[in-house]
Amino acid sequence: MDALSKAPLAVGFSGGGDSLFLLKATLDWARPRGRSVLAFVVDHQLQADSARWTADAVDQARALGAEARALAWAGPKPATGLPAAARRARHALLAAAAREAGASVLLLGHTASDLAESAAMRAEGSTVPDPREWSPSPVWPEGRDIFLLRPLLTLTRGEIRGALAADGETWLEDPANTDLRYARARARAGGVEAAVLELDTMSPPPVFAIDDAGAIRLPRGVAAAHLAAALLCAAGTERPPRGERLERLVQRLRRDETFAATLAGARIEADETVLICRDAGETARGGLAPLTLAPGEAGVWDGRWEIAAGDAPLTIRALKGQASSLSPEQRARLVKLPAAVRPSLPLILRHGAAPCSPTLDGPDFAAEGGGRARLLVLGRFEAAVGLYDQECVTGRRVRGATAREPLS
Repeated sequence: MDALSKAPLAVGFSGGGDSLFLLKATLDWARPRGRSVLAFVVDHQLQADSARWTADAVDQARALGAEARALAWAGPKPATGLPAAARRARHALLAAAAREAGASVLLLGHTASDLAESAAMRAEGSTVPDPREWSPSPVWPEGRDIFLLRPLLTLTRGEIRGALAADGETWLEDPANTDLRYARARARAGGVEAAVLELDTMSPPPVFAIDDAGAIRLPRGVAAAHLAAALLCAAGTERPPRGERLERLVQRLRRDETFAATLAGARIEADETVLICRDAGETARGGLAPLTLAPGEAGVWDGRWEIAAGDAPLTIRALKGQASSLSPEQRARLVKLPAAVRPSLPLILRHGAAPCSPTLDGPDFAAEGGGRARLLVLGRFEAAVGLYDQECVTGRRVRGATAREPLS
């Protein structure tokens, strides 16, 4: 973490032993540096006593000296896939609360025991990944600009609880941890041992380029992990492609054939290099749906653009089928872009004003009305491939090519 920053630190706090140890350690680090600590307690509303547990955890966090706030996963719960849905809801709530508070770092209490349990779950067929020590939030777009720090991955659950007991601390034991309907509880009940593990890190690709339309160019020898990140970010989706389809695409790129393909909401065009952009024909999962913003409201369109309305309402939709509404100057700029990129550009419609696009007209697309747009693809890809490895990293960092130059 950045010792010079004064931004608040957010901590996911449940009142359990791991998060209690984490919160105390974070407070000990933050106090002499003048940084506030925000403890966010998520009530999944899955247990009859969850409201009381949440209130107790909030009180405990405040007694330790942290600011604390309860967050609730309200509404109906799915009949299947409950652990994954709860995990996604938890991350979304935590990320949104952290951003609202001005925090960019969210600390979580995963341990070496969690790593061992994840390995045991994968051995039984699960696809659960290992938590990384430093990584972008896994939810999108709620998790944009939020990074997760897990400083306890070298400590076992037993070591943590031993230290807490020595300090006379008590903590909550969530009954879900012993509910054998869930894979992690079964792995924990199996008594897996935490091995000495090398923490997962990702080295960035040696060269890449991302243009102002959000199209990514990579060399044909790109690693599978980098390719998956590029597909994810260019498509604006949340779940990266994995498995056989990704591996088949990697193998095609290893050969010299020229081809076009689609995968996970992204379009891939391979010749000397690899162009990856949004697949304008993929709308099955709600992609490219119009977004309407009230005056002063901000939102994320298609997972790729953060757009804020100015003094007037606006609607954002895909440019596909609408190019004739552009001015001659806009069309002249449009034809300079790769053909595959053009249909998925954002087109901004405002009452009484000509259509515009931040790609063609710049991020201050409506200077008089105050509207602004931010392309999310570049920063998201850089974070996904490990270029943002510390809190103090700022600005654009592109390896081997600038964000505005083609890869050759």
